[in-house]
Amino acid sequence: MTTTGTTGTSGAPDAARVLDPAAERTVFLLAHTGRPAAIRSAELVVEGLIKSGLGVRLLESEAVDLPLPSSVETVVEATPDVLDGCELLIVLGGDGTLLRGADIARASGVPMLGVNLGRVGFLAEAERDDLDKVVRRVVSRSYEVEERMTIDVLVHNNGEVLHRDWALNEAAVQKVSPERMLEVVLEIDGRPVTGFGCDGIVCATPTGSTAYAFSAGGPVVWPEVEALLMVPISAHALFAKPLVTSPTSVLAVEIQPHTPAGVLWCDGRRTVELPSGARVEVRRGAVPVRLARLHQASFTDRLVAKFALPVSGWRGAPH
Repeated sequence: MTTTGTTGTSGAPDAARVLDPAAERTVFLLAHTGRPAAIRSAELVVEGLIKSGLGVRLLESEAVDLPLPSSVETVVEATPDVLDGCELLIVLGGDGTLLRGADIARASGVPMLGVNLGRVGFLAEAERDDLDKVVRRVVSRSYEVEERMTIDVLVHNNGEVLHRDWALNEAAVQKVSPERMLEVVLEIDGRPVTGFGCDGIVCATPTGSTAYAFSAGGPVVWPEVEALLMVPISAHALFAKPLVTSPTSVLAVEIQPHTPAGVLWCDGRRTVELPSGARVEVRRGAVPVRLARLHQASFTDRLVAKFALPVSGWRGAPH
């Protein structure tokens, strides 16, 4: 589900709270400083925020790459509590860096504003050329906050819980051995749907429909649509179509006991081995990720821009 929040709000996952205009303001900056472009972009953002009277907090490991004034606060680890007292998390980088930011933003409830320094950057709200605008809008609190649906992931084996995780984009069950397919049975809401051999299964949110699920041939789902997706990867079967279910559904992927072990990837970042016979359950996440938005552009326009879709010749609806 995508909902529009109050302009300039921040808060814990269970309830948004309006910021005190008189309180000292702090922004956390997360950047992929291993790239020269990111270093320069981070310098510009830090300089603009400090000149406007806002406090800035960074990770020590990233701060060492930047010429920073002494007023900048640094922290050692990227745990959720590093955002305590921050009204916003600004992330500079590609989708991988943005997903890293989502890890700490989700637990804290602090909105995340992404600036794309990579290629597609569907999670980003701005591009590298928009840095001045980003700073101005953050300083004036001229942004809105929307919630993006997440998924909670549970791995069972022989009645024992092996692993718990979550994802903003997707949970992907994949084969490990390149020469052997993964034999799986798919289940929706406690009922079997079909089984086949495949390279894997992607269980995704609408946000993740333009990520791994898109590459696997799944449908593009508008972010405001409440749904869960199940997309087979290179399935050896006649019926192996992408499935779109209710947001209240529980999706399950059972790895057959006679098949080789698999692996679970959550957002392409966190991984766990799946033994033969393991069962992976995916359901709507209890905690959303909050994204700060600067633009009112529709998702359709974003889709066209990100994929450079050919729309020449469009004349629009008759007036």
